[in-house]
Amino acid sequence: MSRSLRRTATGRAAGSVLIAVAAWLLALIGGGALFVSFSAHYAYIFTVRRQDAASVIEALLLDLLMIVFTLLALGLARAGQSARAERILILACAAASSYMNVSAADVASPRSVAAYAVAPVALAMVVDRVVAVIRRHVLADREPSAWSTVGRAAAAAARIAGLVLLYCLRFALAAPETARGLRRMVLDAAPLPGLPEPPAREAIGPPRTKKAVLLALYRAHPDYGDRSKASRVAAELAPQAGLQAGTARSYLYAELDDKPS
Repeated sequence: MSRSLRRTATGRAAGSVLIAVAAWLLALIGGGALFVSFSAHYAYIFTVRRQDAASVIEALLLDLLMIVFTLLALGLARAGQSARAERILILACAAASSYMNVSAADVASPRSVAAYAVAPVALAMVVDRVVAVIRRHVLADREPSAWSTVGRAAAAAARIAGLVLLYCLRFALAAPETARGLRRMVLDAAPLPGLPEPPAREAIGPPRTKKAVLLALYRAHPDYGDRSKASRVAAELAPQAGLQAGTARSYLYAELDDKPS
């Protein structure tokens, strides 16, 4: 059935009354949770600050921020807009509020910790579900819950902790092999940049002497073989080969003498 058919006789969308009642109950629950959290916050902060007014304001801060984000999330949900950022901020406020509550509890007693932490956590869960239901009621879609992000982060942290524990146990049982394996894993995960390979020796060839350079230049010269011009060519090519003109001239004459007629 389309959404236009899901209407009651009064013209309201089906289920809207129940959702409105849930929203009002959320307000009552929020008021009760605010009082519970405020009491724990104030007891914790006052022991540190010893200032009445400042302790009252700071004790109210996190819960009031949670109320602000709750109203924003509800308003966006009723307008059919995404409220995921506000829902995540609600969870952050709830986590900080729980931490402050637990700080006032007897951490050696699980019952005491649960009694102090349950109020903000339960409120955050109810807020998230009310926002999700209102959004589904308005848009008929399912926005991912902010709790799914927390769940994925917790699962990733649990996997990492399990791996660390497993490798610690393996190191205790077989230290040398574990150390070598971890070293190889780190080296494989972070290879060094490749260095350029040196050119092959055959490609470079043997080092050339100044005489060889001079003779190569002379053999490519247009006056090669003309003995009458050898002196002038030697003076011309000597600087290119790094030789004195007289030495270059001797090399050229020797080349001409060895040249077959």
